[in-house]
Amino acid sequence: MAEDKSKRDFIGMSIKGGQTNNGFVQNEDILERDPDPGSRADSPHLTAVGIPGSAEPDLKDIQPYAGMPKEVLFHFSRQARYRVPREILFWLTVASVLVLIGATIAIIAISPKCLDWWQAGPMYQIYPRSFKDSDQDGNGDLKGIQDKLDYITTLNIKTVWITSFYKSSLKDFRHGVEDFREIDPIFGTMKDFENLLAAIHDKGLKLIIDFIPNHTSDNHTWFQLSRTRTGKYTDYYIWHDCTQENGITKPPNNWLSVYGNSGWQFDEVRNQCYFHQFTKEQPDLNFRNADVQEEIKEIIQFWLAKGVDGFSFDAVKFLLEAEHLRDESQVNKTQMPDTVTQYSELYHDFTSTQVGMHDIVRSFRQTMDQYSSEPGRYRFMGTEANGETIDRTMMYYGLSFIQEADFPFNDYLTSLNTPSGNSVFEVITSWMENMPEGKWPNWMISGPDNARLSSRLGTEYVNIMNMLVFTLPGTPITYYGEEIGMGDILATNLNESYNVDTLLSKSPMQWDNTSNAGFSEGSHTWLPTSSDYHTVNVDVQKTQPTSALKLYQELSLLHANELLLSRGWFCYLRNDSNFVVYARELDGIDRVFLVVLNFGESSLLNLKEMISNIPTRVTIRLSTNAAYKGSEVDTSAIVLDKGVGLILEYNTKNLFHHQTAFSDRCFVSNRACYSSVLNILYSLC
Repeated sequence: MAEDKSKRDFIGMSIKGGQTNNGFVQNEDILERDPDPGSRADSPHLTAVGIPGSAEPDLKDIQPYAGMPKEVLFHFSRQARYRVPREILFWLTVASVLVLIGATIAIIAISPKCLDWWQAGPMYQIYPRSFKDSDQDGNGDLKGIQDKLDYITTLNIKTVWITSFYKSSLKDFRHGVEDFREIDPIFGTMKDFENLLAAIHDKGLKLIIDFIPNHTSDNHTWFQLSRTRTGKYTDYYIWHDCTQENGITKPPNNWLSVYGNSGWQFDEVRNQCYFHQFTKEQPDLNFRNADVQEEIKEIIQFWLAKGVDGFSFDAVKFLLEAEHLRDESQVNKTQMPDTVTQYSELYHDFTSTQVGMHDIVRSFRQTMDQYSSEPGRYRFMGTEANGETIDRTMMYYGLSFIQEADFPFNDYLTSLNTPSGNSVFEVITSWMENMPEGKWPNWMISGPDNARLSSRLGTEYVNIMNMLVFTLPGTPITYYGEEIGMGDILATNLNESYNVDTLLSKSPMQWDNTSNAGFSEGSHTWLPTSSDYHTVNVDVQKTQPTSALKLYQELSLLHANELLLSRGWFCYLRNDSNFVVYARELDGIDRVFLVVLNFGESSLLNLKEMISNIPTRVTIRLSTNAAYKGSEVDTSAIVLDKGVGLILEYNTKNLFHHQTAFSDRCFVSNRACYSSVLNILYSLC
């Protein structure tokens, strides 16, 4: 025992003037100075206490102990029983890290592209003058929109789309812009806009706004400087010599305004004519002028810097006109040229969709991409393509290697005036069959320039059309009030001097059954409210389980929560004068949504005839008739009344897009499959 103790003393202690090495002070010499400079203590030395005659310590019988110095620690760490487990743990850690890295890379590699915010949920289009009046002047405003954001969130909306609110003389309502960087006082101030934008983002929503680059107001500073030939502004607009005799203008050619009559207007200050595609108060900008393009770029940057999430670019097909100024061809060759005054009487080969127009639109996209690099801040770009043929509309998607719009707005359903299964089917398949591969569709059923759905088709079609746009692939777009089935107002007692036809769908939002439908507490409103506001309003419908509003909320919630609707295949199965039938499905999910919509008279439908493996009875997930929800239906004999739609649900492993009979009728924008084991989507299907 004494010998063992002696060994421990040797290993565990270094003594210098009584200093003890306790395992934390590792044999360092500790300098101590003697007060006497001549003392031998000036040369520090180590005095070791150990076993006499031993140069190295004998560690054979020593066991590890707390506080042992590094020499002992190194001795034991080299032993196999300590070294091997340590190395095994090390290499296991390395292998685990590599496996995790590999798995992460594999998951990223096989995962489909995530849906962006503009794809993930519906857009809600607001005409700001008619949504909510906050200051009792009878006009809707930006503060009014902010006051109603909680309501918008109850609709499961992802994106708020506000039409033009720029400072304007309000000619043609929103297109005669006097200053693209100012808010029209009728809607509020720039501070009001900034507060609204912040509130929208706080709700987890996005904001897109209208932008009309084709023309300005004739009160715009640019036009005033251009008509006096001031500096670079001289050629900001399209000017040309013309003659003026006895108050009658002889224009340079036969080009017409969209609203009829000549598109040329004589200006007495400049003594030339300027061209306007719309009203004479809206002169067209000259986009062949590089300075004009730079001005528009800076305006886009101004609003992007404010924080807006995207734009709807209107009237882009009119951006360029032919430089040669030749007459456009008449539709009716025998018509006397002097009598050609209506826009539809000419082929507009020289005033719309000119070569180079898409290059300008792509430059808008490039400007927006500069603000899209930050994660989660992608800037959306949509284009209006009103009146274009389907093949020209698809060109706004861009090319496979050059992106343009995220999508052109699909307004083909807004011009549907005679509903039938065949007409609805034609609109759907026309878009899906012509859309470039991998692009994203969208659907809208009304807008500020079209008659409202219930006035155009009838109130019985409100629910079925909302069911249609929420079950088709792509982004549904709702014009304010369509969720409650608002209709157009009658063309009487209108206080505005504009074209009446463009006013009827812009009546004040119907919030409740109080004065002015809850839109304004003022004594008057800029347009009268609809006469049905006592029953067709938000306050009434939110308490009715069978209302249009309740169904809209259920549809938007189903769209948000079901991969079958947000990511699944679309397969159209049947159409006739009454019915449209299509399926939504996704690989990896052994369920199918079968959507059955009746646009005709009350009819009997036998699904067994077209789908051999469908179960005899299936569940009704949702119906335009709330009484049917959750019940079962016999698939061999489904009786549907006019305007009734069903979303049927059943289990199957035999998906339509894998069947030869249906594979050529199926479409998907971004192919994905679902793994129920890992609860992930993957693209290697």
